[in-house]
Amino acid sequence: MYRYENRESKNWSVEKIMKWVGVGIGGLVVLIALISSVYSISPGYRGVLITLGKVSQHSYMNGVGFKWPFISSMIEMDVRTRKMTDKTATYTSDIQTADLEYTFTYDLNPENVHMLYEKVGLDYEAKAILPSLNDVLKDVIGKWQAQELVANRDKARVDVVAGLKTRLDSRFFQNITFQFINIDYSDKFEGAIEDKVIAEQKAQEAVNNTKRIKEEAEQKLISAKAEAEAMEIKSEALSKNKGLTEYEAVQKWDGKLPQYMLGNSVPFINLGGK
Repeated sequence: MYRYENRESKNWSVEKIMKWVGVGIGGLVVLIALISSVYSISPGYRGVLITLGKVSQHSYMNGVGFKWPFISSMIEMDVRTRKMTDKTATYTSDIQTADLEYTFTYDLNPENVHMLYEKVGLDYEAKAILPSLNDVLKDVIGKWQAQELVANRDKARVDVVAGLKTRLDSRFFQNITFQFINIDYSDKFEGAIEDKVIAEQKAQEAVNNTKRIKEEAEQKLISAKAEAEAMEIKSEALSKNKGLTEYEAVQKWDGKLPQYMLGNSVPFINLGGK
């Protein structure tokens, strides 16, 4: 009798333990379900809700909300301004290798991040942006000669931005900017450019000197011609009017009589009867 009651007591204890274990497991499942049904989206992000592999057809604002537990998941996508700084190399129109360092910024359209995730995925930079950017850089840089590119880098930048806006889907990407940080060529080519610039400067200096000398010669010729014409006019006038000769002498006389004179008359001056 004692042994039977002891066995019954042991069975009851096992049943009680199993019951409490079941309750505990059930409570844990409920707790996990409650936690799984809550989502949180950080500031600066938008959410993409996926339920049983299907993407919800709108993006979710940042904040806290509820979703289906276990079968739904919320993907956060950064909609703040993204900045890429990178290097690449491409050819100019005169087949020189241009080593480019640049910065590229853009924003995701927050209203369409669910479409971007569905069509491209989270690795949209590698799949969509970088291939388009490299193609645009090849097209734009390939239109310029190496030496001209350095002097027209801002025009090239404008062309790059225009090309990116054409190639990148405006439903997903907006506020696109681009800047060249540096454009480098081989040391040999840069040395050749420097020599060419120096030669051009010297040639221009020679041209300027030639122009200056020619201008000075022309000025002297004009002055000599004017002086000759004046002398010719003056000579003609003196030959026609002898009195003018005396007048010219008076104009040049300083009022002093010479110390030695031949004869008794004063040269060039006729004082009359008075």
